[in-house]
Amino acid sequence: MIWTHHMMNGHNAWTGQTSAMQVTLLPELGSKMVSLKNRLTGREWLSQSEGPLGNLGYGSSFKGSDGSGWDEMFPTINVCRYPEFPWLDTTLPDHGEVWSISWQAEAIENKLECNVHGVRLPYQLRKTYSFPTEDRLRIDYAVTNLSSFPFSFLWAAHPLFQIEEGMEIIVPEGLSQIAVSYSENGRLGQTGELRPWPQPLGDNPEIRLDRTGGKQEKTAEKFYFTGDLPEGRASIYDPKKQEGLSFAFPKEKVPYLSVWANYGGYQGQYHLALEPATGFLDDLAYAMERKSVATVEAGETYDWHLEVSWIGHEKA
Repeated sequence: MIWTHHMMNGHNAWTGQTSAMQVTLLPELGSKMVSLKNRLTGREWLSQSEGPLGNLGYGSSFKGSDGSGWDEMFPTINVCRYPEFPWLDTTLPDHGEVWSISWQAEAIENKLECNVHGVRLPYQLRKTYSFPTEDRLRIDYAVTNLSSFPFSFLWAAHPLFQIEEGMEIIVPEGLSQIAVSYSENGRLGQTGELRPWPQPLGDNPEIRLDRTGGKQEKTAEKFYFTGDLPEGRASIYDPKKQEGLSFAFPKEKVPYLSVWANYGGYQGQYHLALEPATGFLDDLAYAMERKSVATVEAGETYDWHLEVSWIGHEKA
């Protein structure tokens, strides 16, 4: 059996593993992934909760969550109002709907299938976990529009990785500019401002965004790469321990890549997230206005996938 059902801190849990990978999910907590472990090295990649696992329920602020693991952000990230008929002015909660409600989960053969239905918008979101190889996890996503009208959405992965100072953030060659989505104390500027990658501040060339900072820096930033992605790939690599993690995704379905870098500036937490996304910047209404968003037609399904694999000392 690749997938095993068990209890974890009072919650139903599913754990899947191969000789090289182990993952654990909690369907009742937004299908949060609470563990992503490299069994070859023993490294736990996901940030762990310092208190009880959970959140304050549907529609609550993400600040009230446990601030750990890997959540799904859908169909928005920031609080916003849907800007078009027939859901005009419908409020969508912080980090979306699905991270704070219970999902259904079932192991079928060698796959774990999870699904959830929208609360304020008529959709079903499904994801299926599988291991194509011993050292590769694949997550297949599909959103089905259950209405008679087109439906736009913003999805982004939100994996909070455990980090150490000096780790490398590796993105496709050719990316040279970022757009600021959030910057604690305005260090990088305001939302929408453009900065060069990886050295955003010309008068402070020592500030580099392609290396993780230390917790003592007290910074927190979210930024998106501008322009077309040369390929759907992003990685984080620890040069001291010579190991890393890589994401691969279809750029035609997931055309944006963002980074959440929290070095002690937000709630004192210390982690980093690589966030492939289907929309540009964190507000669904903003993305729709700029036609930088995914749309699924009436009664249709929009699908994509994300693969996670390990990087060893040979470093890709």
